This record gives sequence, C-alpha cells and structure tokens, in this order.
Amino acid sequence: MSAKVIETMVNWIDENITNDPTLERMADFIGYSHYYCSSQFHEAVGMTFKQYVSERRLTHAITDITQSREKLLDIAVKYGYSSQAAFTRAFVSNFGYTPNQCRRDADRM
Repeated sequence: MSAKVIETMVNWIDENITNDPTLERMADFIGYSHYYCSSQFHEAVGMTFKQYVSERRLTHAITDITQSREKLLDIAVKYGYSSQAAFTRAFVSNFGYTPNQCRRDADRM
C-alpha cells in the first residue's frame, strides 16, 4: 500500500473524527478490505486503527477545550465518549491531567 493511500486514510479519519469513524467505513472509502487496511495501517502508523482514532479524538478535543467555551460534556459527546467521566479517564490516561486542568492552564496563558 502506498504512502498516498495511508495519507488518504489518515485524512479520512480526521475529516470523520466526530462521525464515529470505523475501520469498515474507511476501508469502503479506500476500496480495500478492512483486514488489509487494518494491517497496512498498523504497519505504516505503528498503532492500530482504534488506537489512532482514540488519540486523534483526544487531540481534537484539546483544541476544543483550549479554544472554546464549549461544555466539557458536550466535547466528550462530540468525540464519541459515553460520558464526561469516560472522557476524563481517557484524557488523564493519555495526557496525565484532566480536561478541566487543561482548560484552566490554557486560560492562564
């Protein structure tokens, strides 16, 4: 699989990050089987599709947290989390601090 196809996959994920991107829908868009896309994506990116989507959701959420006054619950739901608590757990696990701390730190700058 070419680097251009991997780039298309990554771009598709970012464009669909708030629409519950799935491996199957991405594979349909790309035109390969989801098994092939999964293995090639993992090989090229160094993480599974699911791990990548999770990290991208949190990265996009940081932008919303720091650049908007949107409620944290609304941001959590926007990026596919079932609750603010689930969002906070994922956020802390990835970054080591809470979304609220992130917003407070951004407000101080």
